[in-house]
Amino acid sequence: MSLLEREASGVAMTPDNIRSKRLPVIVNLGIAVAALVVSAAVVLGLGIGNWVLVIVLGIGFYLLGLLVVAGRVEGRRAGRDRMWKTLIYAACVLAILPLASVVWTLVSKGYSRLDADFFGSSMNNIGARDENGGAYHAIIGTLEQVGIATLIAVPLGVLGAIYLVEYGRGRFANTVRFFVDVMTGIPSIVAGLFILSFWVLIVSPWFNDGQPRFSGFAASLALTVLMLPTIVRSTEEMLRLVPGPLREGAYALGVPQWKTILRVVLPTALPGIVTGVMLAVARAAGETAPVLLVAGGAAAINFDPFAGNQSSLALFVYQQAGDASRYAPARAWTAALTLVAIVLVLTIAAKLLARRNSLSK
Repeated sequence: MSLLEREASGVAMTPDNIRSKRLPVIVNLGIAVAALVVSAAVVLGLGIGNWVLVIVLGIGFYLLGLLVVAGRVEGRRAGRDRMWKTLIYAACVLAILPLASVVWTLVSKGYSRLDADFFGSSMNNIGARDENGGAYHAIIGTLEQVGIATLIAVPLGVLGAIYLVEYGRGRFANTVRFFVDVMTGIPSIVAGLFILSFWVLIVSPWFNDGQPRFSGFAASLALTVLMLPTIVRSTEEMLRLVPGPLREGAYALGVPQWKTILRVVLPTALPGIVTGVMLAVARAAGETAPVLLVAGGAAAINFDPFAGNQSSLALFVYQQAGDASRYAPARAWTAALTLVAIVLVLTIAAKLLARRNSLSK
């Protein structure tokens, strides 16, 4: 009997008869077990797959059974709601599984070389039968190259986004947006070839007695080309999300536009801007082709980003993964774990700085 029928018939509304029925947890678990059993019987009995297909098909049977049983107990609307809620949770778990698998693989295979020798030595004079050797030179190269690229790309990208949002009108602004969109999808090797043909072969001979020179700075320029479109697009979207009344209130108080942008718009959009910058930094830190083309790679430590070959962690992983030495895979996994840890630490630090910034409060 529905609530309206009970009211019409004069039945008193009490907490016991108002409260809707709920599907017991034991029944929910029973549906899940039955779905897996049926799925295993179908898949393994017919020999059409392995345990992966059993789980996938079992999820489908579970959702179907949940819809039927919950519909009988809780009603059709509540049953459909429970089914879709379960489907959303399952999709979330499936989305997290690859990330968890990557993290587990990196940690399980990369912890073996987490020692002082790996972080304190380079691959200089390390032979194929030598189990020592580390990535100190590659860590230095990554920090210098990504750091210089960030110092160049962030101001240019943020200023470009400010122009597009606050000042850009007409054909020129549309042209800039178009080229930013095109640059977002260019392969990294194209950026490396551009810097190779322009900086290494044309500009660097002016400072090296007419001889082309590889350098970490050239790699930074290539990474800057890759970082710029990401920073511009993400910053542009964050600036557009700033409410218009904030700008209008500042203008009504007589604040100039440049000061409104500096003191109101940018602090409001700062957390989103930091996120976009860190995405660009993560992409730049993981690039191999530009560093290989314009920095050349090196087994020895080179602290000077403007002269001489220089390596990076991404290039170190690539080289060690293809090395014939039996000790090389462990170095590659540890270097990959180190690269992920560096990006994670930088991201957390940037988020904390953006949250503690007094202008963003």
